[in-house]
Amino acid sequence: MTAEPKNAKKKLRIILDSNALYASLQFKIDIWEELKTLLKANFETIILLQVLQELEKLAEKGSPKMRKEAKYVLKLAEKCRVVNVSEEYANTPDEAIVNAAHEWRCPVFTNDRELRKRLRDINVPVIYVREKSHLEIDGRIRSPV
Repeated sequence: MTAEPKNAKKKLRIILDSNALYASLQFKIDIWEELKTLLKANFETIILLQVLQELEKLAEKGSPKMRKEAKYVLKLAEKCRVVNVSEEYANTPDEAIVNAAHEWRCPVFTNDRELRKRLRDINVPVIYVREKSHLEIDGRIRSPV
């Protein structure tokens, strides 16, 4: 284990849901540039293994259009750090996101209305696409410790 320099800034972790990656395709926005503009902080995008597996399944078994979109989204996912959370931690990708965000106390980027409500109910900040053109935050983001 290497020690971090005392003056090294920690990155803010942002968990991405699959539909956050689809937003780039659907609304033709650069989500990383939008995150930089919105957060004005050093951040790291994270995709949970369960979400990645869901996208891989769509890329293999979806309709032809869905397969093509999923393959594009998987390319975008390569910019994220993949984190494996244990199976007992969650049965579904949404459950994995809720549990990880709650434990890590980090924001989630999703456009899923139901997931957004679940996250806000446990005081997790949510980043989402607003007016099909830019990102917005619902909640307060704490700086990384």
